[in-house]
Amino acid sequence: MLEINNLTVSVSDKIILKDFSLTIKEHEIHTLMGLNGSGKSTICKVLMGDPTYKIVEGSIFYKGIDLLKQDTVSRARMGLYLVNQNPIEIPGVKNSEMLRVALEQKNNKHYSVLEFYKIVNNILEKIKLDKDFIHRGINENMSGGERKKNELLHLWVLEPDLIILDEIDSGVDIDNLNIISESLKEYYETHNASFLIITHHTNILKKLVPNYVHILNDGKIIESKDHTLAFDIENNGFNRTNKVSESIDYE
Repeated sequence: MLEINNLTVSVSDKIILKDFSLTIKEHEIHTLMGLNGSGKSTICKVLMGDPTYKIVEGSIFYKGIDLLKQDTVSRARMGLYLVNQNPIEIPGVKNSEMLRVALEQKNNKHYSVLEFYKIVNNILEKIKLDKDFIHRGINENMSGGERKKNELLHLWVLEPDLIILDEIDSGVDIDNLNIISESLKEYYETHNASFLIITHHTNILKKLVPNYVHILNDGKIIESKDHTLAFDIENNGFNRTNKVSESIDYE
């Protein structure tokens, strides 16, 4: 599904990623962990086409298509979806307005108001949000947990194929994190989707058990292993990740 090969990326003439490679197949869950500043969020920005990040060399192919030749809108249409660590507010634009237009654009189909609200109300019930939530401005005056659940609402409506979670567990209380984790697990089990989870913690990984965990250091992956690596890091820190020989060939 996703193939990143020997990617080097810079921001303001500073190299952030160095010879970074990662392959994610259909219906796989991958987790990226690493110290702050190691380049984790850069991956998110690059995958979604943020022009601030300059591709020095390397390639990214998604479903066999050269992703670097696509703009952000095209990437979203192709099925990429990013849940930001801090979803931004869009004052004056209601969830209902944006989602109905986006759904019609994605499926090239007109949805009546009744059809649209039937879809949305089922999702709102699933993620424990009031029905009037759909009429609120996008992330406007929302708590951290509400913003992340609002992103889930958008995810379920638009049904992407590759979901990138940039620290979705940040700023979320344990009750909301359980709802979010269960919802994402259900999505994974009912859709042929893949996940790239960026996190510092293992709470969400107890529900969304990754096929592979990768440790990012100095802009490249230095170790890859199964889900047990995440718990090893949580218990012992990153200092124990100094042997590439411990890695497995996940491809």
